[in-house]
Amino acid sequence: MSRPRDKQMTIDQVVAELRDGMTIGIGGWGPRRKPMALVRAILRSDLKDLTIVSWGGADVGLLAEAGKIRRLVYAFVSLDSIPLEPLFAKARQAGTIPEVCEWDEGMFATGLRAAAQRLPFLPMRAGLGSDVLVHNEDLALVTSPYADARGDHEQLVAVPALRLDVALVHLNRADVHGNATYLGPDPYFDDLFCMAADRAYVSCEQIIDTAGLTVETPVQRVLLNRMMVAGVVETPNGAHFTTCTPDYERDERFQRHYAQAAGDDDAWAAFRERFLSGDEESYQAAVRAFHDEEEK
Repeated sequence: MSRPRDKQMTIDQVVAELRDGMTIGIGGWGPRRKPMALVRAILRSDLKDLTIVSWGGADVGLLAEAGKIRRLVYAFVSLDSIPLEPLFAKARQAGTIPEVCEWDEGMFATGLRAAAQRLPFLPMRAGLGSDVLVHNEDLALVTSPYADARGDHEQLVAVPALRLDVALVHLNRADVHGNATYLGPDPYFDDLFCMAADRAYVSCEQIIDTAGLTVETPVQRVLLNRMMVAGVVETPNGAHFTTCTPDYERDERFQRHYAQAAGDDDAWAAFRERFLSGDEESYQAAVRAFHDEEEK
């Protein structure tokens, strides 16, 4: 009897599967459980002209600053304790993201659901009477074929499917086959990102035996199953500097340093050289050194 396939990959092997012009969905939520090790690897690559779909945080800011984004679909871009992601703010003010699509959060989730169900669109009321329709002229209205109690046919927003070429997500634990579980308070729609994509890659804090995924946590927390996942990467601390509860919380000290550096060209150049010029191992070493210096 055949066994499930071993889907372990390295960070660089995942990025080697990506191509210019792809639509890439990035899971997580603002500064929470983002696949930052994979994002940093994209920064090191020659990839360009990407469409990024994200409840954005530093992933969007970094990719925008690096000039990787041709089109951005988002509901917000925030670091929580820093309300507006600073590199994203600079890019928007400078107009360096050629095309932006800012949707209501409910519309964003509905677009992912439509893609996950392989539907062209799903109808909803969110967006009606708002400037979302003014600033996204490609969003269309549809009339319900079913009359309501008054005999009227309601107009609804036809939210188009957010079809993804690739989804990148980060979870706490996974097995080698692609089954993965979250241990924190929220799934952050990562399953929808994976189901909306042609291929999905999951990074995780630790790869463990399949049976271990449900030893200390309910089976309902196994968010991803192996049929949804093309590759698995073990990346300890791979969501840094975002949260990965309960393994670690957001690195607020480092996030403040990041935001301060983003406000000055020379400071940002120094930040980029120190933290983003090498591979993931170099990044993690530089972060440890930063904290050692701060604690002296």
